[in-house]
Amino acid sequence: MSESRSGTSAPTVLRMILGRRLQDMRLAAGASLEDAAKALRVTPLTIRRLEKAEVALKPLYVEKLLETFGADRQEIDEFVDLAEQANEPGWWHSYRDAVPSWFTAYVSLETGAQTLRTYEPQYVTGLLQTHDYARAVLRGGLPNGSDEELTRRVELRMRRQSLLEREDAPTLWVVMEEAVLHRTVGSADVMRKQIERLLDVSELPHVSLDVVSFEAGAHVGACAPFTYFRFAEPELPDVVYSEILSASVYLDQRADVVSHLEAHSRMALLTSSEDSRALLNRMRKEYS
Repeated sequence: MSESRSGTSAPTVLRMILGRRLQDMRLAAGASLEDAAKALRVTPLTIRRLEKAEVALKPLYVEKLLETFGADRQEIDEFVDLAEQANEPGWWHSYRDAVPSWFTAYVSLETGAQTLRTYEPQYVTGLLQTHDYARAVLRGGLPNGSDEELTRRVELRMRRQSLLEREDAPTLWVVMEEAVLHRTVGSADVMRKQIERLLDVSELPHVSLDVVSFEAGAHVGACAPFTYFRFAEPELPDVVYSEILSASVYLDQRADVVSHLEAHSRMALLTSSEDSRALLNRMRKEYS
């Protein structure tokens, strides 16, 4: 999977799982892409896009394919039911007026992930931002946006944070640069409250927060921000999301994922939880 902002609507996690299962069933049946395409009277590219979760899983397509692959009636019915669920819009669909379509992939992956690891060189990661900090950051990125659009984006960001309060909350490991704390976003008061938020959330058992100090010097991760997603479902590969000013990309090739994981781990070794909290406390005092 490699998708840029100019791509089509992003898949949900469930659609990705079903696409992988569909591919496995085709291979187990000894059927090629061309064989599956003939069954549906479509092109092999359409089958590949179904398996890659790049398009919706049409129930009639799914049923015909599973019949072709020799699945029994119960298996077909259960798969079709799941396909219909996968085609239902996620809770974030109600924010489509304020959020670009390419970002729905990120929210879907974030919502379904078991483990999240992020690197942030410029700003506090969205899942840990306070309301006022988020508003200031988003306003900076939307200088010409309307107040209504800004409000909707802040609402979405705040709602995303509820996943950290779930009973099955994912493990979140954040590595950020000290520069994030020196960049005054909003005001000194906004920054102080944001740092207090970081101190509070770092005490949660499923959240780790490492701040790489200036003294660490040049290091492997001094690059664009990225987020790594790992899922409980064995059908899903690990995925890395990264972005620059004009583009974003989702990567699931093992070499790409491993290089980002190694960078994250190396950066974390440059500091410790105790040093990070001490730095946060010092910066909180500076904003008081």
